[in-house]
Amino acid sequence: MRGAALHFAQTIGDLAPFDGIITTGLMSLADFTALCDECHPPMMVYFHENQLTYPLAPGEQMDLQFGFTDITTALCADRVLFNSQFHFDQFFSILPRFIGQMPEFKPLWAVDAIRNKARVLHPGCRFDSVSLEPAPLHPGPPLVVWNHRWEFDKNPKAFFDALDRVDRMGIEFRLALLGENYQAEPKAFVKAKSRFGDKIVQYGYAPSKEAYVGWLRKGFVAVSTAIQENFGIAMVEAMRQGCLPLLPHRLSYPEILPKEFHGAFMYRDDDDLVVKLADMLRYPERYTLHRPVLADMMARHAWSYVIDRYDRELELLTEAGGRRTDAR
Repeated sequence: MRGAALHFAQTIGDLAPFDGIITTGLMSLADFTALCDECHPPMMVYFHENQLTYPLAPGEQMDLQFGFTDITTALCADRVLFNSQFHFDQFFSILPRFIGQMPEFKPLWAVDAIRNKARVLHPGCRFDSVSLEPAPLHPGPPLVVWNHRWEFDKNPKAFFDALDRVDRMGIEFRLALLGENYQAEPKAFVKAKSRFGDKIVQYGYAPSKEAYVGWLRKGFVAVSTAIQENFGIAMVEAMRQGCLPLLPHRLSYPEILPKEFHGAFMYRDDDDLVVKLADMLRYPERYTLHRPVLADMMARHAWSYVIDRYDRELELLTEAGGRRTDAR
C-alpha cells in the first residue's frame, strides 16, 4: 500500500492509450494520480478487503494511515466496488466513526461522496457453470476439509478445538488440511499435526489446482471458523465440488449460503459448531442429499454467470471517462 503507486507510476508510462484503470484497495489511487499526468482515464477501485475493518493480529496496533489511504483511494475513483453486501455495509458503518477520531476538520462529507459511487459486485470463481454431480463419498470415516489460509484471521484454533471435542466423543473422521501458509508454521497446525496425525490424509498446500479440487470432491464437510471473510471463495469452491458447509452465522457467509440452508449448516457459537459437526459426522446419510443441490446453487458464482455484470461495470467506467472529457 505504501509503494505500489510509485512502482506503477514509473512502470506504466503514458496513460493516454488506456480506456480505464482498475485497481484494488491495496494501492493508493491518490498517490498514483498525483504522480501521473493531469489527464488520465477513468478509474475503478475494487475492495476485496479494507483497512478500516480488517482484524489486527495479536500484538499488532492499527496504522491509521492505511485507513485514510482507503478513503482517499475511494474519493479519487470514478467507481467503487465491494465484493459483498456485507463488506459494503461494514465499511460504511465504521467509516463515520473512523473519520470522527480526527481532532478537527473532520471530512464527514466523504462518507456520502464515496457511497454515492459505490456498488456491490461478487467476484467470479474459476469453475465451470454446467451441472456437476458430486463424487460418491469415499468409504470409511467422513473427510473434514479445511481449505483456508493458515493465518490468525481464519481462526484455526477454534476449528481444532471443535475437532478435539468431537474426537473425544468417539466419532470417527478423516482430515484434509489445505490452504496456503505464508509464514512460519502456525502453532495451531503444529499441535494439530501431533494431535490428529493418524487422521490427517493431507497436510499443506495442494501442489496443483487439480489436486486441490480432488480433495474437495472427496470431502464431506468443509468448515470455517473465520473472524474475517468478506466473500468466501474457499467455501464457494468447496460447496461447488460437493462438500457440505459448516459456517459461522456472521461475516459474508449468510449472503453466500442460500437462506433455506442457514438452519442446518450455520452455527451460532463454538458449542453449536461442535453439536452440528458431531451430528453430521455421526449421520452423514442424513445430509448427503443436500450435496448436489448446493453444488448446483454455487454455479451462480462461476465467471460465465457474472461476467456480464463486469462488462456492464466496465461500460459505466468508460462512460464516466466520456463525461469527464465532455466537461473539459
